[in-house]
Amino acid sequence: MFNNAGIQHLSGGDAEECNEKIWDLTMNINVKGAWYGSKHAVRSFRRHQKRSGSVINTASMVALVGAATPQVAYTASKGAVLALTRELAIVHAREGYRFNSLCPGPLNTPMLQDFLGDDQEKRYRREVHFPSGRFGEAIEQAQAVVFLASDESSFVNATDFFVDGGMTKAYVTAEGPATAAPKNLGQ
Repeated sequence: MFNNAGIQHLSGGDAEECNEKIWDLTMNINVKGAWYGSKHAVRSFRRHQKRSGSVINTASMVALVGAATPQVAYTASKGAVLALTRELAIVHAREGYRFNSLCPGPLNTPMLQDFLGDDQEKRYRREVHFPSGRFGEAIEQAQAVVFLASDESSFVNATDFFVDGGMTKAYVTAEGPATAAPKNLGQ
């Protein structure tokens, strides 16, 4: 089961800017959606007497490091997905059901491009942290999901699987966030 539905509302903003409607909508889709999909996956595994199963919930690298552009509801929801997934992984491990979180970095998707728009400052706050010098692509995430769903990952459980081109490791350093200028970003 791959629980991949999620939203990042354009007006999510910071603690003051994010209103309750946006908060609730984001939590309902991003967290409740992952919980609901996981719940029904376990129900199906049990009903069909499966001795193994894999559930992958999409979180985000921002759940670990925060976001350069304020998006409090999205970031909090993805942190909740990490915690939910770890709990389910431990609770259902003896049944042979594995739960892992996929934690993508920023992807070259219409949703992100709409969010960034033509705001060069907002775009730079993202791109400056890319060790690879580029956004990730959806196919790269799909390949990670195929691995997590396969028998090749049969001993991978309760993992936060970061597929972010090294962004998380470059961002979290002893000195704080990376500050190197972006390279090869089509400038």
